[in-house]
Amino acid sequence: MTDATISTPQPRKARRRGLNRLSFLRRVLVGLRRAWLVRVYGMDIAKDAQISLSARLDRTFPIGVHVGARSYVALQAIVLTHDRTRGVYLHTRIGADCFIGARSLILPGVSIGDGSIVAAGAVVTRDVPARSVVAGNPARVIRRDVQTGAYGRLRCADSREHELAAAGLT
Repeated sequence: MTDATISTPQPRKARRRGLNRLSFLRRVLVGLRRAWLVRVYGMDIAKDAQISLSARLDRTFPIGVHVGARSYVALQAIVLTHDRTRGVYLHTRIGADCFIGARSLILPGVSIGDGSIVAAGAVVTRDVPARSVVAGNPARVIRRDVQTGAYGRLRCADSREHELAAAGLT
């Protein structure tokens, strides 16, 4: 047998249901939105970062928005770069391989370290160390030294998805 005839089994994935069947259309729309935010507003968003269509990035001080490579900003998350009550305009940074959960709020001047996860609904008032998970209001570190891949996906997520798909639970 040659190496070409030996095939390694691919891990099983969850079946695409509902709107996930239209993911190609979503990718196109997200790409167009990213291009608009970068070209028109001057935001610093990596080419392979994904910003949900319902996420809100501060357009009052748009050059203060920085999103790293392979990061994901989920639905209805808000990234602020200004605070009118204090009269500040600050740069807000999201590192590479981060996940920003749904309806979370990132306040102006906050830096989120590479490979970090912000839980859904968290209010981030201070810098987040690299490879951490934060949650709550105000957000606090609940786990350190997490291993993430692209878009803040935990390294163990693929094996868990494979187990569930093999059991027919997806």
